Amino acid sequence: MARIAIDAMGGDYAPKTIIEGALWGATEYGVALELVGRREEIEAEIEKIRNTGYILSDCGTKGHKRKIHIDLEKIDYTITHCNEVIGMGEAVGQSIRRKKDSSIVCAVQAVADGRCEAVVSAGSTGAAMAASLFGLGRIHGVTRPAIAVTLPTMREPVVLIDGGANSDCSPEMLTQFAQMGVAYAKLSLGIEDPTVGILSIGEEEGKGNALVKETYPLLKQMHEEGKINFVGNIEGKEVFINKANVIVADGFAGNIVLKVTEGTASMLLKMIKTEFKSDIIGCFIGLMAKPFLRRILKRINWEVFGGMLLLGVNGISVIAHGRSSAYAMKNAVGAAVKVLNQDINGKIAQSI
Repeated sequence: MARIAIDAMGGDYAPKTIIEGALWGATEYGVALELVGRREEIEAEIEKIRNTGYILSDCGTKGHKRKIHIDLEKIDYTITHCNEVIGMGEAVGQSIRRKKDSSIVCAVQAVADGRCEAVVSAGSTGAAMAASLFGLGRIHGVTRPAIAVTLPTMREPVVLIDGGANSDCSPEMLTQFAQMGVAYAKLSLGIEDPTVGILSIGEEEGKGNALVKETYPLLKQMHEEGKINFVGNIEGKEVFINKANVIVADGFAGNIVLKVTEGTASMLLKMIKTEFKSDIIGCFIGLMAKPFLRRILKRINWEVFGGMLLLGVNGISVIAHGRSSAYAMKNAVGAAVKVLNQDINGKIAQSI
């Protein structure tokens, strides 16, 4: 049975939703857990579940919550006490060095020591990346790890890399992101020969900032050598029409795409709900459309994907959204389980 380390104190709603989602994930995917954080707070949340026998979740539909039964007697879990927590606004480098007893550092250490096969955290992205980098090290040949984000589209999902780990990048780093993204798309999405594009402000080869212009010929050369299937520049409007299976960007631009996507989806859903509630006719149409809207929400809801994989570190590190609900956390555990037996790190090492 695989064992996954959970940063129980990381996230906007920790430790409640983190523990609920982790235990739900352990039930659904048949894995063991090491819950890392302040013991008293973790035990208090577990006791609440023990008393009721269930948790409440809307299961990603943003509608009526239902009971998810959790049988603690059937879950193999341990608690590792850590006193400290790295907050979202703290300086990452200093915090990792200063707070050796923080939940994210201890959770990563559980993987480094071999007690666990993967770590999942919904805490500070920077802290999770730094802890994973220092604790697990890099895959041989990798310059910088990068976050692979799976985005929903009209057809099959696409991989955006980097999703926010590296704000300042070199052309050589982006070429490695492309190689890591291809390896991930092959295993995660099941695409035999993923196409690769670079995020830019125009389709033509000469468009983009200095970084994009310098990276383009390197990716083109890799295409000619048969290393990747490069299709050129990808504009923002083309991200969701499957022009490329893997979209390469520096972490600054990639994270903006990710956050704009989340904000736009949230805005549209709220606008639709408001219009349906505006009058009697709207309420009637909304009631009729509810099943269809739920199916659409399921397709575009980031919670379904659960977490983002940090590629390039010598271990499995999944970074979940800071606002993760129990449902999102359950799926983050699922994301870790999915790549555990796929040797993603071996494939990346080969490609690099």
